[in-house]
Amino acid sequence: MSKKRLLLVDDNGDVRAVFQEGMQAHGFEVVAAATVSEALRLISTEKFDVLLSDLHIPDAGDGFTVVSAMRHAHPNAVTVTLVFSGYPALQEAMAAILLEADEILVKPVGLAAIAEIIQKKLANPSVRMSMKKERVAEILERDAEPTIRDWMSKVEQNEELCRVSLSYKERTGHLPLLLGDLVRRLRLAPNAHLPNSTAAREHGIMRRKQGYSVAMAVEESRILQVSIFSTLQNNLRTVDFSTVLLDVMTIADEVDSQLKQSMLGFMEPPASMPASSLA
Repeated sequence: MSKKRLLLVDDNGDVRAVFQEGMQAHGFEVVAAATVSEALRLISTEKFDVLLSDLHIPDAGDGFTVVSAMRHAHPNAVTVTLVFSGYPALQEAMAAILLEADEILVKPVGLAAIAEIIQKKLANPSVRMSMKKERVAEILERDAEPTIRDWMSKVEQNEELCRVSLSYKERTGHLPLLLGDLVRRLRLAPNAHLPNSTAAREHGIMRRKQGYSVAMAVEESRILQVSIFSTLQNNLRTVDFSTVLLDVMTIADEVDSQLKQSMLGFMEPPASMPASSLA
């Protein structure tokens, strides 16, 4: 009988060594990963029967990213997924349930106990519904309004931005256009021509007229990127992990490109004042 393959994910080298030796002694073939990116690469290229991951690698929630990737990469496989943590907060435990981790283990936990849990779960696998995968573009298009609301709530807490009094429409009217440009960028072929965002340039012109400073315009852009990634975080259960890394890089590049266009618009001479008069 072939050994069950176990993917061990932990950024602590000493912990990895102890767990790898211990789980091998309990009859598992163990493959170890020290980072989330390394774990995601292994999940996308190899098959595992068991995932054993730290919850913090090194940031809170990293283990859930790995769990979600395993579920999406092998939706029909009988894969046991366990996460362990020294900080079993209620919110983290609930997230583990939502992301369909089989169990959250509290450190310190013995290797024999872990091996016993795995064997029981392998012997009695639970039935899971396979979940439709979504590209990042689909998620951002579908959740444009929640993203805008999240952005607005963060702006309202920003003392610097609130110095300029604007209505909700004046504050957020540009966002559907910018998000639309971002979604279109995400759907372009890798080598396609990348058009500049006209909406971003017009937004820069508008913000200058409304009394923004350059620093305020940059801060708005930063908050937009945070809100976009928050939307993706809220959709980890359905995101297509086979393309998510490339899509995340595209998002960062497009938001930076939009900021550049916004700054060009911001610095344009007003229409009533010819450039020659400023010399």
